[in-house]
Amino acid sequence: MRVLNVIRSVDPVHGGPAEGLRQSVLATRSLGHTEEVLTLDAPEAPCVVEFPAPTHALGPVATQYGYTRGLLPWLREHAADYDAVVVHGLWQYHGRAVWQALRGGPVPYFVYPHGMLDPWFRQAYPLKHLKKSLYWALAERRVLRDARAVLFTAEEESRLAAQTFRSYVVNPSVVGYGVALGAEAHVASAAAFAQAWPATQGKRIVLFLGRLHPKKGGDLLIDAFARALQLEPRLHLVMAGPDDKSGVRAGLEAKAARLGITEHITFTGMLTGDAKWSALRAAEVFALPSHQENFGIAVVEALAMGVPVLISDKVNIWREIVQHDAGFAESDTLAGTTAVLRRWLALDADTRHQMRLQAVGCYQRHFHMTAAARRLIDTIAPHLCHLPL
Repeated sequence: MRVLNVIRSVDPVHGGPAEGLRQSVLATRSLGHTEEVLTLDAPEAPCVVEFPAPTHALGPVATQYGYTRGLLPWLREHAADYDAVVVHGLWQYHGRAVWQALRGGPVPYFVYPHGMLDPWFRQAYPLKHLKKSLYWALAERRVLRDARAVLFTAEEESRLAAQTFRSYVVNPSVVGYGVALGAEAHVASAAAFAQAWPATQGKRIVLFLGRLHPKKGGDLLIDAFARALQLEPRLHLVMAGPDDKSGVRAGLEAKAARLGITEHITFTGMLTGDAKWSALRAAEVFALPSHQENFGIAVVEALAMGVPVLISDKVNIWREIVQHDAGFAESDTLAGTTAVLRRWLALDADTRHQMRLQAVGCYQRHFHMTAAARRLIDTIAPHLCHLPL
Protein backbone atom coordinates (compact mmCIF):
# COMPACT_ATOMS: atom_id res chain seq x y z
CA MET A 1 0.00 0.00 0.00
CA ARG A 2 1.23 3.49 -0.86
CA VAL A 3 -0.14 6.27 1.34
CA LEU A 4 0.30 10.04 1.00
CA ASN A 5 0.21 12.08 4.21
CA VAL A 6 -0.71 15.75 3.86
CA ILE A 7 0.40 17.92 6.78
CA ARG A 8 1.02 21.62 7.33
CA SER A 9 4.56 21.08 8.62
CA VAL A 10 6.91 18.26 9.59
CA ASP A 11 8.93 20.54 11.86
CA PRO A 12 8.98 18.90 15.33
CA VAL A 13 8.82 22.33 16.96
CA HIS A 14 5.09 22.27 16.16
CA GLY A 15 4.47 19.33 18.46
CA GLY A 16 3.10 15.81 18.36
CA PRO A 17 1.61 15.38 14.84
CA ALA A 18 4.98 15.81 13.13
CA GLU A 19 6.74 13.41 15.50
CA GLY A 20 3.86 10.94 15.31
CA LEU A 21 4.04 10.97 11.52
CA ARG A 22 7.78 10.38 11.62
CA GLN A 23 7.21 7.34 13.82
CA SER A 24 4.35 6.12 11.63
CA VAL A 25 6.29 6.12 8.37
CA LEU A 26 9.02 4.02 9.96
CA ALA A 27 6.53 1.54 11.42
CA THR A 28 4.51 1.08 8.23
CA ARG A 29 7.72 0.59 6.30
CA SER A 30 8.55 -2.35 8.55
CA LEU A 31 5.16 -3.83 7.60
CA GLY A 32 5.94 -3.60 3.88
CA HIS A 33 3.99 -0.43 3.08
CA THR A 34 5.16 2.99 1.90
CA GLU A 35 4.18 6.39 3.23
CA GLU A 36 5.11 9.66 1.55
CA VAL A 37 4.52 13.18 2.80
CA LEU A 38 3.22 16.38 1.25
CA THR A 39 4.03 19.42 3.36
CA LEU A 40 3.95 23.19 3.10
CA ASP A 41 7.45 23.59 4.53
CA ALA A 42 10.24 24.99 2.40
CA PRO A 43 12.01 22.27 0.37
CA GLU A 44 15.39 23.22 1.85
CA ALA A 45 14.15 23.23 5.47
CA PRO A 46 16.17 20.85 7.68
CA CYS A 47 13.00 19.15 8.89
CA VAL A 48 12.19 18.25 5.27
CA VAL A 49 15.69 17.19 4.32
CA GLU A 50 15.98 14.97 7.40
CA PHE A 51 12.48 13.46 7.32
CA PRO A 52 12.71 9.65 7.00
CA ALA A 53 10.31 9.32 4.04
CA PRO A 54 9.93 10.82 0.56
CA THR A 55 8.72 14.36 1.26
CA HIS A 56 7.23 16.77 -1.26
CA ALA A 57 7.52 20.34 0.03
CA LEU A 58 5.47 23.10 -1.61
CA GLY A 59 6.29 25.96 0.75
CA PRO A 60 7.11 28.10 2.39
CA VAL A 61 3.73 29.75 2.91
CA ALA A 62 3.31 33.06 4.68
CA THR A 63 -0.11 32.72 6.31
CA GLN A 64 -1.18 30.64 9.28
CA TYR A 65 -4.03 29.24 7.19
CA GLY A 66 -1.45 27.80 4.82
CA TYR A 67 -2.98 28.71 1.48
CA THR A 68 -0.75 27.96 -1.46
CA ARG A 69 -1.81 28.10 -5.08
CA GLY A 70 0.17 25.02 -6.06
CA LEU A 71 -1.36 22.56 -3.58
CA LEU A 72 -4.65 21.77 -5.32
CA PRO A 73 -3.08 21.28 -8.78
CA TRP A 74 -0.40 19.04 -7.24
CA LEU A 75 -3.04 16.86 -5.59
CA ARG A 76 -5.10 16.58 -8.76
CA GLU A 77 -2.03 15.61 -10.77
CA HIS A 78 -0.51 13.12 -8.34
CA ALA A 79 -3.35 11.66 -6.24
CA ALA A 80 -3.72 8.67 -8.56
CA ASP A 81 -0.15 7.66 -7.70
CA TYR A 82 -1.37 6.68 -4.21
CA ASP A 83 -3.76 4.15 -2.75
CA ALA A 84 -4.99 6.54 -0.06
CA VAL A 85 -4.41 10.03 1.34
CA VAL A 86 -4.32 10.91 5.03
CA VAL A 87 -4.87 14.50 6.17
CA HIS A 88 -3.24 15.56 9.44
CA GLY A 89 -4.89 18.39 11.37
CA LEU A 90 -7.83 20.72 10.88
CA TRP A 91 -8.61 24.41 10.30
CA GLN A 92 -6.09 24.91 7.52
CA TYR A 93 -6.10 24.97 3.76
CA HIS A 94 -4.45 21.60 3.16
CA GLY A 95 -7.52 19.75 4.44
CA ARG A 96 -9.89 21.71 2.21
CA ALA A 97 -7.59 21.18 -0.78
CA VAL A 98 -7.64 17.41 -0.26
CA TRP A 99 -11.44 17.51 -0.06
CA GLN A 100 -11.67 19.53 -3.28
CA ALA A 101 -9.29 17.24 -5.12
CA LEU A 102 -10.52 13.84 -3.93
CA ARG A 103 -14.18 13.97 -2.84
CA GLY A 104 -16.21 11.39 -4.67
CA GLY A 105 -13.16 10.10 -6.53
CA PRO A 106 -11.48 6.69 -6.57
CA VAL A 107 -8.68 7.61 -4.14
CA PRO A 108 -10.07 7.63 -0.58
CA TYR A 109 -8.95 10.15 1.98
CA PHE A 110 -8.89 9.94 5.78
CA VAL A 111 -8.49 12.64 8.43
CA TYR A 112 -6.56 12.70 11.70
CA PRO A 113 -7.97 15.62 13.78
CA HIS A 114 -5.09 15.25 16.28
CA GLY A 115 -7.25 16.58 19.11
CA MET A 116 -8.31 19.73 17.27
CA LEU A 117 -12.01 19.00 17.88
CA ASP A 118 -11.62 18.95 21.65
CA PRO A 119 -14.24 21.18 23.36
CA TRP A 120 -11.53 22.59 25.64
CA PHE A 121 -10.51 24.98 22.88
CA ARG A 122 -14.04 26.36 22.75
CA GLN A 123 -13.89 27.18 26.44
CA ALA A 124 -10.31 28.46 26.48
CA TYR A 125 -10.45 30.58 23.31
CA PRO A 126 -14.07 31.67 22.72
CA LEU A 127 -13.19 34.26 20.08
CA LYS A 128 -11.15 31.77 18.08
CA HIS A 129 -14.05 29.34 18.42
CA LEU A 130 -16.35 31.85 16.72
CA LYS A 131 -14.00 31.93 13.73
CA LYS A 132 -13.76 28.15 13.75
CA SER A 133 -17.55 27.89 13.85
CA LEU A 134 -17.77 29.92 10.66
CA TYR A 135 -15.07 27.84 8.98
CA TRP A 136 -16.82 24.68 10.23
CA ALA A 137 -20.04 25.73 8.50
CA LEU A 138 -18.27 26.77 5.29
CA ALA A 139 -15.74 23.98 4.88
CA GLU A 140 -14.47 21.79 7.72
CA ARG A 141 -17.63 19.80 8.41
CA ARG A 142 -17.67 18.74 4.76
CA VAL A 143 -14.03 17.71 4.89
CA LEU A 144 -14.82 15.39 7.79
CA ARG A 145 -18.21 14.24 6.49
CA ASP A 146 -16.80 13.09 3.15
CA ALA A 147 -13.71 11.38 4.56
CA ARG A 148 -13.86 7.60 4.41
CA ALA A 149 -13.01 7.65 8.11
CA VAL A 150 -11.99 10.16 10.75
CA LEU A 151 -9.05 8.67 12.64
CA PHE A 152 -8.81 9.11 16.40
CA THR A 153 -5.88 8.24 18.60
CA ALA A 154 -7.96 7.33 21.66
CA GLU A 155 -11.57 6.54 22.59
CA GLU A 156 -11.61 9.66 24.74
CA GLU A 157 -10.67 11.85 21.77
CA SER A 158 -13.50 10.37 19.70
CA ARG A 159 -16.01 10.92 22.51
CA LEU A 160 -15.01 14.54 23.08
CA ALA A 161 -14.91 15.41 19.37
CA ALA A 162 -18.63 14.82 19.03
CA GLN A 163 -19.42 17.53 21.60
CA THR A 164 -17.95 20.62 19.94
CA PHE A 165 -19.91 21.48 16.78
CA ARG A 166 -23.36 20.96 15.36
CA SER A 167 -23.87 19.05 12.12
CA TYR A 168 -21.19 16.61 13.21
CA VAL A 169 -21.48 13.67 10.83
CA VAL A 170 -18.39 11.47 10.57
CA ASN A 171 -17.35 7.85 10.28
CA PRO A 172 -15.14 7.54 13.39
CA SER A 173 -12.38 4.99 13.76
CA VAL A 174 -10.08 4.69 16.78
CA VAL A 175 -6.74 3.53 15.43
CA GLY A 176 -4.52 4.57 18.33
CA TYR A 177 -1.05 6.02 18.10
CA GLY A 178 2.33 5.27 19.54
CA VAL A 179 6.10 5.43 19.38
CA ALA A 180 8.87 3.03 18.47
CA LEU A 181 12.20 3.24 20.24
CA GLY A 182 15.23 3.51 17.99
CA ALA A 183 18.91 3.00 18.70
CA GLU A 184 19.26 6.48 20.24
CA ALA A 185 16.83 5.56 23.01
CA HIS A 186 18.59 2.32 23.85
CA VAL A 187 22.04 3.88 24.22
CA ALA A 188 20.89 7.03 26.03
CA SER A 189 22.68 7.77 29.28
CA ALA A 190 21.53 9.49 32.45
CA ALA A 191 25.16 10.41 33.05
CA ALA A 192 25.26 12.26 29.72
CA PHE A 193 22.29 14.36 30.77
CA ALA A 194 23.88 15.18 34.12
CA GLN A 195 27.09 16.17 32.35
CA ALA A 196 25.16 18.49 30.02
CA TRP A 197 23.10 19.97 32.89
CA PRO A 198 25.25 19.83 36.06
CA ALA A 199 22.53 21.30 38.28
CA THR A 200 20.61 18.01 37.94
CA GLN A 201 23.48 15.86 39.20
CA GLY A 202 22.37 13.62 42.08
CA LYS A 203 18.80 14.99 42.06
CA ARG A 204 15.43 13.28 41.86
CA ILE A 205 14.35 14.60 38.48
CA VAL A 206 10.77 15.47 37.61
CA LEU A 207 10.71 15.90 33.83
CA PHE A 208 8.35 18.03 31.77
CA LEU A 209 8.92 17.44 28.06
CA GLY A 210 6.84 19.40 25.57
CA ARG A 211 6.06 22.81 24.12
CA LEU A 212 5.90 25.62 26.67
CA HIS A 213 2.30 26.43 25.84
CA PRO A 214 -0.45 27.63 28.20
CA LYS A 215 -2.52 24.49 27.65
CA LYS A 216 0.31 22.29 28.97
CA GLY A 217 -0.17 23.46 32.57
CA GLY A 218 3.44 24.46 33.20
CA ASP A 219 2.30 27.11 35.67
CA LEU A 220 0.42 24.49 37.68
CA LEU A 221 3.46 22.24 37.68
CA ILE A 222 5.77 24.94 39.03
CA ASP A 223 3.35 25.88 41.80
CA ALA A 224 2.82 22.24 42.76
CA PHE A 225 6.56 21.54 42.54
CA ALA A 226 7.24 24.35 45.02
CA ARG A 227 4.95 22.59 47.49
CA ALA A 228 6.55 19.21 46.84
CA LEU A 229 10.01 20.65 47.54
CA GLN A 230 8.93 21.18 51.14
CA LEU A 231 8.54 17.39 51.40
CA GLU A 232 11.62 16.40 49.40
CA PRO A 233 14.37 19.02 48.88
CA ARG A 234 16.30 16.70 46.53
CA LEU A 235 13.69 17.16 43.80
CA HIS A 236 14.70 19.00 40.64
CA LEU A 237 12.29 20.03 37.90
CA VAL A 238 13.48 19.93 34.28
CA MET A 239 11.34 21.95 31.87
CA ALA A 240 12.40 20.70 28.43
CA GLY A 241 10.71 22.18 25.38
CA PRO A 242 10.53 25.11 23.00
CA ASP A 243 8.71 28.33 23.86
CA ASP A 244 5.69 28.94 21.65
CA LYS A 245 6.95 32.53 21.05
CA SER A 246 4.30 34.07 23.27
CA GLY A 247 6.58 34.56 26.26
CA VAL A 248 5.44 31.50 28.18
CA ARG A 249 8.96 30.57 29.29
CA ALA A 250 9.61 34.06 30.62
CA GLY A 251 6.39 33.86 32.62
CA LEU A 252 7.31 30.47 34.07
CA GLU A 253 10.80 31.66 34.98
CA ALA A 254 9.30 34.71 36.70
CA LYS A 255 6.95 32.47 38.67
CA ALA A 256 9.84 30.28 39.80
CA ALA A 257 11.72 33.40 40.93
CA ARG A 258 8.73 34.66 42.93
CA LEU A 259 8.47 31.28 44.63
CA GLY A 260 12.19 31.25 45.40
CA ILE A 261 12.83 27.94 43.62
CA THR A 262 14.85 29.08 40.60
CA GLU A 263 17.85 26.95 41.57
CA HIS A 264 15.61 23.86 41.66
CA ILE A 265 14.41 24.24 38.05
CA THR A 266 16.34 23.83 34.81
CA PHE A 267 14.94 25.12 31.52
CA THR A 268 16.72 23.30 28.71
CA GLY A 269 14.88 24.51 25.62
CA MET A 270 13.91 21.92 23.05
CA LEU A 271 15.67 18.57 23.35
CA THR A 272 15.93 16.17 20.42
CA GLY A 273 17.76 12.97 19.60
CA ASP A 274 20.31 11.78 22.15
CA ALA A 275 19.62 14.73 24.44
CA LYS A 276 15.90 13.95 24.69
CA TRP A 277 16.39 10.26 25.38
CA SER A 278 19.11 11.02 27.94
CA ALA A 279 16.70 13.33 29.76
CA LEU A 280 14.14 10.52 29.91
CA ARG A 281 16.81 8.10 31.11
CA ALA A 282 17.73 10.49 33.91
CA ALA A 283 14.15 11.21 34.98
CA GLU A 284 12.61 9.59 38.01
CA VAL A 285 9.11 10.58 36.93
CA PHE A 286 7.44 12.47 34.07
CA ALA A 287 4.88 15.24 34.69
CA LEU A 288 2.30 16.79 32.36
CA PRO A 289 -0.69 18.51 34.03
CA SER A 290 -2.13 19.51 30.65
CA HIS A 291 -5.52 21.16 30.25
CA GLN A 292 -5.93 19.38 26.91
CA GLU A 293 -3.82 16.65 25.39
CA ASN A 294 -5.04 14.58 22.50
CA PHE A 295 -2.54 11.76 22.93
CA GLY A 296 0.77 12.88 24.32
CA ILE A 297 3.70 11.52 22.33
CA ALA A 298 6.08 12.55 25.12
CA VAL A 299 3.93 10.73 27.69
CA VAL A 300 4.24 7.52 25.69
CA GLU A 301 7.97 8.04 25.16
CA ALA A 302 8.32 8.25 28.95
CA LEU A 303 6.37 5.03 29.43
CA ALA A 304 8.48 3.28 26.80
CA MET A 305 11.62 4.27 28.72
CA GLY A 306 10.18 2.94 31.97
CA VAL A 307 9.40 6.36 33.44
CA PRO A 308 6.08 6.54 35.34
CA VAL A 309 3.91 9.53 34.50
CA LEU A 310 2.03 12.09 36.57
CA ILE A 311 -0.65 13.57 34.33
CA SER A 312 -4.01 15.28 34.34
CA ASP A 313 -7.23 13.55 33.41
CA LYS A 314 -7.33 15.80 30.35
CA VAL A 315 -4.62 13.70 28.71
CA ASN A 316 -6.80 11.42 26.62
CA ILE A 317 -4.86 8.21 27.37
CA TRP A 318 -4.99 8.64 31.16
CA ARG A 319 -7.36 5.72 31.69
CA GLU A 320 -5.04 3.18 30.08
CA ILE A 321 -2.16 4.49 32.18
CA VAL A 322 -4.03 4.37 35.48
CA GLN A 323 -5.44 0.91 34.74
CA HIS A 324 -1.89 -0.41 34.31
CA ASP A 325 -0.59 1.36 37.45
CA ALA A 326 1.92 3.12 35.19
CA GLY A 327 1.32 6.52 36.79
CA PHE A 328 -1.20 8.76 38.51
CA ALA A 329 -3.85 11.08 37.06
CA GLU A 330 -5.83 13.84 38.74
CA SER A 331 -7.65 17.01 37.68
CA ASP A 332 -5.89 19.78 35.74
CA THR A 333 -5.84 22.04 38.79
CA LEU A 334 -3.25 23.03 41.36
CA ALA A 335 -4.83 20.62 43.83
CA GLY A 336 -4.71 17.78 41.31
CA THR A 337 -1.14 18.48 40.25
CA THR A 338 -0.01 18.73 43.86
CA ALA A 339 -1.80 15.46 44.63
CA VAL A 340 -0.02 13.40 41.97
CA LEU A 341 3.38 14.70 43.08
CA ARG A 342 2.62 13.89 46.70
CA ARG A 343 1.34 10.43 45.78
CA TRP A 344 4.60 9.77 43.98
CA LEU A 345 6.71 10.98 46.89
CA ALA A 346 4.74 8.78 49.28
CA LEU A 347 5.82 5.59 47.46
CA ASP A 348 8.67 3.48 48.75
CA ALA A 349 11.58 2.52 46.51
CA ASP A 350 10.25 -0.96 45.74
CA THR A 351 6.88 0.38 44.64
CA ARG A 352 8.50 3.03 42.46
CA HIS A 353 10.60 0.31 40.81
CA GLN A 354 7.52 -1.82 40.20
CA MET A 355 5.76 1.13 38.63
CA ARG A 356 8.67 1.58 36.22
CA LEU A 357 8.14 -2.00 35.04
CA GLN A 358 4.41 -1.38 34.70
CA ALA A 359 5.10 1.72 32.61
CA VAL A 360 6.96 -0.41 30.06
CA GLY A 361 4.16 -2.97 30.10
CA CYS A 362 1.55 -0.28 29.47
CA TYR A 363 3.54 1.01 26.50
CA GLN A 364 4.00 -2.43 24.98
CA ARG A 365 0.33 -3.31 25.26
CA HIS A 366 -1.28 -0.06 24.13
CA PHE A 367 1.16 2.35 22.53
CA HIS A 368 3.76 0.53 20.44
CA MET A 369 3.80 2.23 17.04
CA THR A 370 3.94 -1.00 15.06
CA ALA A 371 0.57 -2.04 16.48
CA ALA A 372 -0.86 1.42 15.77
CA ALA A 373 0.47 1.34 12.21
CA ARG A 374 -1.12 -2.05 11.67
CA ARG A 375 -4.48 -0.71 12.89
CA LEU A 376 -4.14 2.24 10.49
CA ILE A 377 -3.46 -0.05 7.54
CA ASP A 378 -6.34 -2.33 8.56
CA THR A 379 -8.65 0.71 8.67
CA ILE A 380 -7.63 1.95 5.22
CA ALA A 381 -7.53 -1.40 3.43
CA PRO A 382 -11.29 -2.13 3.22
CA HIS A 383 -11.78 1.11 1.28
CA LEU A 384 -9.33 0.10 -1.44
CA CYS A 385 -11.28 -1.95 -3.95
CA HIS A 386 -8.20 -2.71 -6.05
CA LEU A 387 -6.13 -4.16 -3.20
CA PRO A 388 -6.62 -7.52 -1.47
CA LEU A 389 -7.56 -7.27 2.22
